Amino acid sequence: MQKEAYRNVFAEIGKTEKEVKDRLEEIKQEFFYGPDKVYFQVGDDMGYLEDTGNHDARTEGMSYGMMMCVQMDMKEEFDRIWKWAKTYMYMEDGFNEGYFAWSCAVDGKKNAHGPAPDGEEFFAMALFFASHRWGDGEGIFNYSHEAKEILRAVLHKGENGRQGCPMWNHENHQILFVPGIDYTDPSYHLPHFYELFAKWAYEEDREFWKEAAKASREYLAKACHPVSGMNAEYAEFDGSPMSRKLPWTKDRHDWFYSDAYRTVANIGLDYEWNGINVGQCEAAERLQYTLGVVNRDNPFRIYEVDGTPLEGKALHPVGMLVTTAQGALAVDGPISLTSPDQTKALAAQWVSRFWKEPLRKGDRRYYDNCLYVFAFLALSGNYRIYE
Repeated sequence: MQKEAYRNVFAEIGKTEKEVKDRLEEIKQEFFYGPDKVYFQVGDDMGYLEDTGNHDARTEGMSYGMMMCVQMDMKEEFDRIWKWAKTYMYMEDGFNEGYFAWSCAVDGKKNAHGPAPDGEEFFAMALFFASHRWGDGEGIFNYSHEAKEILRAVLHKGENGRQGCPMWNHENHQILFVPGIDYTDPSYHLPHFYELFAKWAYEEDREFWKEAAKASREYLAKACHPVSGMNAEYAEFDGSPMSRKLPWTKDRHDWFYSDAYRTVANIGLDYEWNGINVGQCEAAERLQYTLGVVNRDNPFRIYEVDGTPLEGKALHPVGMLVTTAQGALAVDGPISLTSPDQTKALAAQWVSRFWKEPLRKGDRRYYDNCLYVFAFLALSGNYRIYE
């Protein structure tokens, strides 16, 4: 059934329909075509999003760009990004055949031959929406077929003599950080996507996706700290922070840092789309309190998941701000700056703060501004399901 109404949280804090529409148009133009853009056209029919901090194109950003385009009815840009991804990122043979290389140089040369599962799930969802909004075309633009094939790969790699590993654990229905790994990334858990995959994937996989949606909501309730609302970048299957040493990096990933900011945004959007709360929504309220009250004077720092602030500033403060604001979708509305309910008043403060925040400029703008666009779409009622 088509969802009939989407919540406009900006209207709840007093913004007019025209103000919201005009601001969204400004954001779109600045993100895709302004002097601080991250989208770049290539030739007559391709384009890519650049991670401006690392100077590469990633499946994260490419799939994000496609989702933004289908939400804002930008078919030309969508097709350009998708063709670039299929031309340069897609792996047609080898151990990871059927997946997309997570990083490529901006000239298309692969920097790696391994995938990142968040890219595949966003590719598939954006393609389904494109199919439903614009209709299927031919070849790689047969959007629904391409989406189904991606979902077949992420579940069935390694079966029937096929090389590789799946992107989901078949026993607990949890997405993996990378194929073959025995831990996950809480910000990869998108139960709102899995609900739709359960309707549109190949018939034999629909029950799996239904169970994955349920498992991910339950997982998020465990992975988010019961006091701070924070979660780790990488986590064990029981939700506890993954603090094991990794062979390819000395960096920590058991704290509330860059990847982790997306989790509360995902919780908010899932609740807006599906209205199901098994305990995960409370994390949004706790996080808004931890950052907006407990650490009000200096919120944009690095934290342990229990909320203990550490030395150093957040690498992506705008990203932290906008995702925390998007968590307002998990707070039953309407919210108001003058509400006697502290939770609703605090949510309104975060949304108001986001409204006043400009898009980020400089080398690190890519990640922050991707999260910014998604948060604005979600909070304005423009991040929608297309059936």
